[in-house]
Amino acid sequence: MKQQSFASLEYDQKKRRTRRERFLAQMQEVVPWSRLVAVIEPHYPKSGKRGRRPMPLESMLRIYFMQQWYALSDPAMEDALYEVESMRRFAELDLLDDALPDETTLLKFRHLLEAHKLTDKLLSEVNAHLQEQGVAVSKGTMVDATIVEASPSTKNQAGKRDEQMHQTRKNNQWYFGMKIHVGADVNSGAVHSVTVTAANEADISELPNLLREDDEAVFGDAGYASDEYKRGSRQMGMSWMVNDKSKPKHSKYPGLSAKQRRRNRRRSSVRARVEHLFRILKCQFGYRKVRYKGLEKNRVQVMSLMALANLYLLRGKLEGQCA
Repeated sequence: MKQQSFASLEYDQKKRRTRRERFLAQMQEVVPWSRLVAVIEPHYPKSGKRGRRPMPLESMLRIYFMQQWYALSDPAMEDALYEVESMRRFAELDLLDDALPDETTLLKFRHLLEAHKLTDKLLSEVNAHLQEQGVAVSKGTMVDATIVEASPSTKNQAGKRDEQMHQTRKNNQWYFGMKIHVGADVNSGAVHSVTVTAANEADISELPNLLREDDEAVFGDAGYASDEYKRGSRQMGMSWMVNDKSKPKHSKYPGLSAKQRRRNRRRSSVRARVEHLFRILKCQFGYRKVRYKGLEKNRVQVMSLMALANLYLLRGKLEGQCA
């Protein structure tokens, strides 16, 4: 039996649970830990006769997920493990009996995920779990994109902004960064396809990468309007539920007709549900700015964030079903 510290004893006797404790308890139940650990295990260092024994894999995965949920850097996460009892318990570590990972250990674990593109597999495994639970079963896709800003500063060694990021204008305002394109299931709202590009990439250019082979309907805003894709989708037997684009003021019939406005409202009532994922990403998880330079490192993080966003979005349906 592990010896308890005075801090642990006082923690057990406190009178109310914090929001963080309730959130972590919920995530403990809905995340399919054994499935996700199995994805990483073949690539994780094994214990040997020499050298320091590696940290438990599941503890490292739990810590990595907490970094995504609370937007913590490696040094901030190391400090949190020493300071916050609820996070330490979620990681299944003890302050007295276990060696807590330092920021270098956290960095190496992230590099392991990046090197083997394991977050792509984590998202696929989460989606497979959702399908087994009967959550994401429709044959329609909602598509959308959101901009995540990057630092435009040139105060660095190269004296340049990140060359893989670009600027774009939206609603008469300029943004510098990258763009996340998602395809989400119409029935559940869960993301099934994700791509990451520079911010100046047109939304419609990523449309073929966001659809599933068995999709029968596609919903999108006016940014995806295209006569070519519309004809192609109908030839394939797919319902084209993309909003009509407003005609410019100098055209013969500017704006939208009353029929087009009504049709757009009906389609938007379905399509707008994809925005819930971006709310989780930016408001719940605090992912409002990119953390790393270059698209690939940020893409790896986005894939893990989307897997966690799916679980958080559908937590009410998953509670009590995960082992």
